[in-house]
Amino acid sequence: MLDERGMWRVTPPCVPRVVADIDCGNNSIRLLVATWDPELDGLRDVVREMRVVRLGEGLEVSGRISSAALQRTFAALEEYAPAMRDAGVGAVRFVATSATRDAANRAEFVAGVAERLGVTPEVISGDEEAALSFAGAVSSPAVAAIARAPRLVVDIGGGSTEFVLGDTSPAASASVDIGCVRLAERRLFSDPPTAAELAAVAADADAAIALAGQAVPLRSAASLIGLAGTVTTVAAIALGLAEYDAEVLHGARIAADDVHRVAADLAAMTLAERLAMPVMHPGRADVIVSGALILSRIVEAVGVAEVVV
Repeated sequence: MLDERGMWRVTPPCVPRVVADIDCGNNSIRLLVATWDPELDGLRDVVREMRVVRLGEGLEVSGRISSAALQRTFAALEEYAPAMRDAGVGAVRFVATSATRDAANRAEFVAGVAERLGVTPEVISGDEEAALSFAGAVSSPAVAAIARAPRLVVDIGGGSTEFVLGDTSPAASASVDIGCVRLAERRLFSDPPTAAELAAVAADADAAIALAGQAVPLRSAASLIGLAGTVTTVAAIALGLAEYDAEVLHGARIAADDVHRVAADLAAMTLAERLAMPVMHPGRADVIVSGALILSRIVEAVGVAEVVV
């Protein structure tokens, strides 16, 4: 079937030159296609795409991925497939996280992915998600050069947040069920949010951070590395960027006071005001308040002076 559609071979070469990864979380689905570059002695990006599909929409209440969320996700995959084919991808890894871990109908999601891409998504555990996040962060020379060990890597997602502490490999990790989508749906109903709603988000975040702290000695971290869209959006606002620029953001250092300031400013805005911000992705505007508040509470709990992006 894949041959007939002109797509990648089911049995790739032993060492594929071009590889692809798809990361599917509660809020977004990301595609990275990379190729081996002898001059770099490593991988070079060929395609980098992101779509906000809100796979975890309503999941906490229903326990299921909604039909609308499945269709949004499958539509994104139907856009990704030709990009992967055109790049000559020889091997694909598809990783799914919090939303599919929690969903009663995850088999429907798995089948839909397989039908469109010919690969079976790996529904990974919170521990494996934490380990992959850590590996991705500390393998970056731009980050490793400025983030002193022991490093605490924090990945704020839509449905879960991972905490991983280590030098060059994880020494302790925890995954807790707080994320920008989960807490926005659970606690934020007003526009702009009320003080009571914001306090409820902060209380949920603090409880989850304390739970993570039972497995990970947060205060022993010499540096805090933040991953994913909430962190990069807060950083872009803190830096006053006129447009979102991943190259500027990667390896940036954002002072703790700026994190707290941006979180407070976002919480005071209406949805329309957040949507009007030049660095705000439209699919993130309704959940950035909860995400930024989670980040602010983590920075406070860890007691660091800055976040490395």
